[in-house]
Amino acid sequence: MHGSGLAETLSSGEPSVRALFEEFVSFGAEALPLPGRGATWARFEALATLSGRDLSAGRLGEGHADAVTILAEADREPVGGASYGVWAARRTRGGVVARRAPGGWALDGIQDFCSGATMVDRALLAADAPEGRLLFDVDLAGVVAARHPGSWPAVGMAGSDSGSLTIGGLVPGSARVGGADFYTGRRGFWWGAVGVAACWWGGARALVDGLARTLVADPGPHVAAALGRAVAAVDAAEAVLRLEATRIDDEAAGRPGPVTAHRRALSVRQTLHDRCRDVLAHVVDGGGARLVCLDPGQARRTADLYAYLSQHHAGRDAADLGHLVLGDRA
Repeated sequence: MHGSGLAETLSSGEPSVRALFEEFVSFGAEALPLPGRGATWARFEALATLSGRDLSAGRLGEGHADAVTILAEADREPVGGASYGVWAARRTRGGVVARRAPGGWALDGIQDFCSGATMVDRALLAADAPEGRLLFDVDLAGVVAARHPGSWPAVGMAGSDSGSLTIGGLVPGSARVGGADFYTGRRGFWWGAVGVAACWWGGARALVDGLARTLVADPGPHVAAALGRAVAAVDAAEAVLRLEATRIDDEAAGRPGPVTAHRRALSVRQTLHDRCRDVLAHVVDGGGARLVCLDPGQARRTADLYAYLSQHHAGRDAADLGHLVLGDRA
């Protein structure tokens, strides 16, 4: 099934986060086009559709899809039927380290932001080692030494189950994926970063659709204006995503433009972040407290989108983008 068909399949009903995620995974790697293979927009559209149904499910689905892509870039296959997460967030102290050991690698430390901690079967886990940052394809049943109850007290994105885990155990040498710093050094890293923005867009679009469904035919000029601004923000975000999908496919086909994937991704993510923040403001303006406090679906979508957008380090990433532009002009 191609990406648009997957998007249509995921467009009805209100199952749980777990059920949505399992439904998404069950289609297999072939259901979602890999980025840069000529159908990147279909990939973004499917991720956005899942996120529109539930942003926590979208976060888990994007992680699984990203893991499949990473493995493909390393010329590896995912374990058949397994669901994946990608756990690469750094910790200031006490993060996961990898040390060579008889028979493979010894992993030890605490990993934060383990999205799908009790739902995924496997993870691509990043760990620090003397030779650099390494990535491992691990079976969670063999490496999770302890769970940390209460480590994910979030209201927004609560369903993403992104708590902290103590990692400990020995994995075989074959578990290592790519070389040192493969995760961030591969070509598709920035393409994957745009996939996250597609999830933001899907959540924002669902929030606007939810507002429109609640309004009377003639809601008054103030409310109509708020809806109009929200729709314009969603449409602008879609246009930017569509353009970037085309550029990714062009780049993969040997037709790169004048701007690097790194710079493009930072720009796209900043734009999508800002437009989705606009949507949050406009939806509250249009729907008021009643919509975000008394409508359970809209209340959850609002909290989820706000929390998911906080993953983007807007000030730091905007500064990085500015420095890249200045560097291009030097």
